[in-house]
Amino acid sequence: MKRIFSGVQPSGTPTIGNYVGALKQFVDLQDQFDTYYCVVNEHAITVAQDPETLRKNTRSLAALYLALGVDPNKSAIFIQSQVPAHAQAAWIVQCLTPLGELERMTQFKDKAQKQDNIFAGLLGYPALMVADIVLYDADLVPVGEDQKQHMELTRNFVDRFNNRFGTKEEKLLVKPEIYTPKAGGRIMSLQDPSKKMSKSDDNKKAFISLLDDPKTIEKKIKSAVTDSSGEISYDPEDKPGVSNLLDIFSAFSDQSISQLEKTYANSGYGQLKTDLSQALIAVLEPMQKDYQRLLASSELDDVLAAGAKQANEVANQTLARIEKAIGFR
Repeated sequence: MKRIFSGVQPSGTPTIGNYVGALKQFVDLQDQFDTYYCVVNEHAITVAQDPETLRKNTRSLAALYLALGVDPNKSAIFIQSQVPAHAQAAWIVQCLTPLGELERMTQFKDKAQKQDNIFAGLLGYPALMVADIVLYDADLVPVGEDQKQHMELTRNFVDRFNNRFGTKEEKLLVKPEIYTPKAGGRIMSLQDPSKKMSKSDDNKKAFISLLDDPKTIEKKIKSAVTDSSGEISYDPEDKPGVSNLLDIFSAFSDQSISQLEKTYANSGYGQLKTDLSQALIAVLEPMQKDYQRLLASSELDDVLAAGAKQANEVANQTLARIEKAIGFR
């Protein structure tokens, strides 16, 4: 079976945008691939973190993986810092990656502008992402559209490493492909549909958390930006707010955009928003109950221990191959 790797930072509760862009794919792909899903807490410390909050968020995110339907009998679920090979391989990646490639990363530029003090880890974290992926010989990486630049960095590194240290007969590292859903790959802000939905948005109405209660979901969808035309049609350029709502609806109802356009052709925005709220609640409410059960049990810790063992075995094999190639072994 081909292999999947992906991970999410434990920097707060994921939004429905994170769910559509990556987490939903975790569940969909585990029946078709050999899947490795990580809580990337090493990425989280590129910005200041309160230790206790980081511990809590890490366990919370792992519980969400399971509550959303990731099956530990089909997927390895683990915490990044419990697999030392990630940090070890990242140093090698940094030493073989031109500085200019890291400085061109859009996310680095965006995050650097928001910080008074920029630490080296913020610049180097894409190298850690490269290490995350190559350690598991990943064929596909299910991430959102905003991660395409990092995936190209990964693919460029693999080409460079294989050309320098491999042979025509032997490719030392697997070159991964990006996987994005056909619809809803990039969910936008409910208040400013020109930018991606983000859990760090100062305007709490701009995003829906996976743990938002039904009343909060209804209020946020009701206040979502649309336009004055009253026409429900999919046109991201001229009707970004309405198009964003249709993207969300499609992702949470398994209906196509064209089906939704036909269904609501003679309806107003109010009906669309009401039905969208109910579609979201129908998916999120059962998940939230299972999440609370997992947090209160030892099942979660057992799953993470087993996942770390499996991940270490695979990652250490790849790290040994990398180290041998560059002359460490």
